[in-house]
Amino acid sequence: MLRTRIAVSVAAAAAGLAVLTACSGVETAQPVVAPAAAGGTGGGQAANGQVGNAAPASNESKLVVADVADVGQVLTDQNGMTLYRFDKDTAKPPKSNCDGDCAKTWPPMLATGDVQVQGVDKNNVGKVTRSDGTEQITVGGWALYRYAKDTKPGDATGQGVGGAWYASNAKGGKAGQAAAESGTVKLSASKIDGLGDAIVDQNGMTLYLFQKDTKKAKTSACNGDCAKTWPAVLSNGKVELQGIDSKLLGSIKRQDGSEQVTIGGWPVYTFAKDTKPGDANGQGVNGTWFVIEPAGCKVGSNPNTAASQQAPADSGAGTSNSSGGTTY
Repeated sequence: MLRTRIAVSVAAAAAGLAVLTACSGVETAQPVVAPAAAGGTGGGQAANGQVGNAAPASNESKLVVADVADVGQVLTDQNGMTLYRFDKDTAKPPKSNCDGDCAKTWPPMLATGDVQVQGVDKNNVGKVTRSDGTEQITVGGWALYRYAKDTKPGDATGQGVGGAWYASNAKGGKAGQAAAESGTVKLSASKIDGLGDAIVDQNGMTLYLFQKDTKKAKTSACNGDCAKTWPAVLSNGKVELQGIDSKLLGSIKRQDGSEQVTIGGWPVYTFAKDTKPGDANGQGVNGTWFVIEPAGCKVGSNPNTAASQQAPADSGAGTSNSSGGTTY
């Protein structure tokens, strides 16, 4: 399919309001995560028999470079568990912005005793003091985390979650394809089981529109805690499209000054509770959040596709977000 690379502009959004394209898409393959390469993780099991995100068996932290299927070379801990970095942290100066419920899902890799390295430049390794006073290991200034849903060495199910979490490479950068695509947003037409045509981002994560937004206002009604649950898709300077009419593409300025991508005039978002490509857990939440399809409509509302797409019922109010509040 032809890829069209264009700069996002507000003018494009205005043009897109007059365009309605036929919905089309392609199937996206589900990633298959294989165990890390032998010898790269030091065996993956602690001396006390615990695996996964269990506490270290000794008073020692270790950083090891290992190969993970579909991601490539990543940093792992002494138990072979993949380590991640968070885009909302900062490296200069080092700072962790993941606390509370966030830190339950993304346990920080704390410095316990001396930090040993294998395949990592010791000069790139450091520590940052967290809000609770503990010390977290950094590489290249970026704080490192595990992911609670990774259950065994070689798992990397946190890759791309929320468009902000990525496996770390040996220098603290984003591992795998994410590194090459840094600064580029790619939106593609795809299909989701049970829903039909949809738009996904460069990580295969489903995109949504919010009915409390309005096309005329050219702004987002989802900020603060809402934006933690529904991360905005930011333009980062350029957007690449696949299977989506370029005339539908535009952008708006958010409250924090960042630029958010719009399709057909609708600002687009991911959902923090979608954990892998193909998830669409945000569909129908509170009767205001819906998967957006390639023509810039909510799933099921385009007359060209509505007959074959059935949107699930409202999933109800009161789902909790990462800050303990309610989903918007």
